[in-house]
Amino acid sequence: MLEGLKVVEMATYIAAPGAGGILADWGAEVIKIEPLSGCPMRYTMANVGADHLKGSPIFDLDNRGKKGLAINTATPEGVAAVKRLVEDADVFITNVRPGGLERAGLDYDSLKEINPRLIYASVTGYGLEGPDRDRPGFDIAAFYARSGVGWLQTVKGGEPVSLRTGIGDHTTSMATVGGILAAVFERQTTGKGRLVEASLLRAGIYAAGSDTAVQLRYGKLGSTKTRHEAIQPISNFFKTRDTWIVIVPRQGSTDWTAICKVIGRPELETDPRFDTPKNRRANAAELVDILDAAFIQHDLAHWREKLDAEDMIWAPLLRPADVFADPQARAAGAYVEVPEEGGGEGTYLSPASPIRFPGADDGPKGPAPVLGEHTIDTLKASGFSDEEIEGLRKAGAIG
Repeated sequence: MLEGLKVVEMATYIAAPGAGGILADWGAEVIKIEPLSGCPMRYTMANVGADHLKGSPIFDLDNRGKKGLAINTATPEGVAAVKRLVEDADVFITNVRPGGLERAGLDYDSLKEINPRLIYASVTGYGLEGPDRDRPGFDIAAFYARSGVGWLQTVKGGEPVSLRTGIGDHTTSMATVGGILAAVFERQTTGKGRLVEASLLRAGIYAAGSDTAVQLRYGKLGSTKTRHEAIQPISNFFKTRDTWIVIVPRQGSTDWTAICKVIGRPELETDPRFDTPKNRRANAAELVDILDAAFIQHDLAHWREKLDAEDMIWAPLLRPADVFADPQARAAGAYVEVPEEGGGEGTYLSPASPIRFPGADDGPKGPAPVLGEHTIDTLKASGFSDEEIEGLRKAGAIG
């Protein structure tokens, strides 16, 4: 789909490489530039004491199908090499902090002089302006904690719960891809590139936008309650005999009637404790106890039949291993086969990119590159002579 789109990615960790990874899945040529030591995510398994395991699934997910270059941009020669690669690129993606880019001459203003058609995607923790523009920011800090998402996920009176790896990063990756492709579309008319600015902070604030909008409009916001204090007690998690399920009633619907029917308690519909949303909220603890006592009596298969018969919105709370066994996840194209890295002949399963294009080749175009695997070939394809490449090696710009 994106064949012919040349992307130069100078980034580490997850959010920015994730954006490049989606573009690579969709057919773009993505040239990944890493420091000579490699992206830290290459070593995730070793860093958690699991270096006996092959590969690094977190790194591989975001970097499959890319061409891998190792260039030392702390050297003038390395910076010059990056600039030459950018001369005919369509997109440049980076998560290097703004001050460092400006000092190296790899900021947007510098690169647009080389290539006015360049779409320059900056992915940072906190944005390109303001006092914290150069502050480092992983997703648990910038996306989760500082944006308000973490507070919203913390039950009142409870301790904060951490964010699992990459959730805020990949949310930002998807947003970044949208911004890049919007700029590609604009360039078809104007012939000019532009700066695309993504930040973990802004993505987090938008991800929590429903609550943020209420806070901004009314100047106040309810805290996250326990199950027994829920504003809508039937919008809740309930334990069945073998797992948890979540029920999500429609706004302004007759789902209260349906719930009473599902659990075999039709008399509750007109019970004065529960006959209006206001009364259900006032008596939430009592109602949740009643529902808990009903749902624990039967297993998931029983409640699936009952809830589906009433066209309720619900879902089981699945572990990732259960999700993999879910036939609907497979039918939705949630997993793809990826070739093994380093010339291996096997394949392994990995999450698919977030959007499906039926009938198109939107899967991995190859494995994640070994560190520096394509450095020499890519430099030669970009017009570097053997003498220039040797000069880069002597200067410590490449390995």
